[in-house]
Amino acid sequence: MRRATHVHPEPVLLWSGAATLGGTVGGREWLIPPGYGLWVPGGVAHGGTVVRDGELSILHFDAARCPIDWSEPTGVAAGPLLRELIRHLCRITPEDVSRDAGERLLFALIAPLPTHEVQVAMPEDPRVRAVAERLVIDPADRRELADWADHVHASVRTLSRLFLAETGLSFAAWRTQVRIRAAVALLAEGRTVDATARAVGYGRPSAFIAAFRRATGQTPGLYVNADGRR
Repeated sequence: MRRATHVHPEPVLLWSGAATLGGTVGGREWLIPPGYGLWVPGGVAHGGTVVRDGELSILHFDAARCPIDWSEPTGVAAGPLLRELIRHLCRITPEDVSRDAGERLLFALIAPLPTHEVQVAMPEDPRVRAVAERLVIDPADRRELADWADHVHASVRTLSRLFLAETGLSFAAWRTQVRIRAAVALLAEGRTVDATARAVGYGRPSAFIAAFRRATGQTPGLYVNADGRR
């Protein structure tokens, strides 16, 4: 499913329960994996596609009653209470008696992701985009650039050049960013460091911990919290 770029005056919260979303918001490429959301201020052009199907919530808010004044698209994470609140607000009608109280609680709970949060740029060239989308779906995929070059019928040199030109990173560095971004969501769900390392493609937890520290400045153990909050 792809949504053409559009603009509307009211702010919107996009939240992914199980889907993976990609698209352009405010002139910037965004990736929204499961467990994350994106706040889009009113008047900001946005559009995108569902990279992987799953639970997806979209909430529109009355600009006149919304106290959130973020001027730029902003990534957010959701703990259990906020997740259930988002689901509740998606289920009820705008006229429901619980809506005002629910929105006020959402505004109180929602917070921007830390500034060190891992960002993942998505390439546009169809060959390298095909590789990128597969790795977003399965960050544990261990195929190297030569294997992917055969998969998309391109040369290794071409793919290497495109990754650097369109994401600012080498293939290996970009894949690491994808893996660490996926790991953040798993750790926030309460997965152990060892289980998370295996789930995102690391054979040795020590290699995962080192990569995580380089990407975020912190150890993955600090992100483990059974209630989904850091």
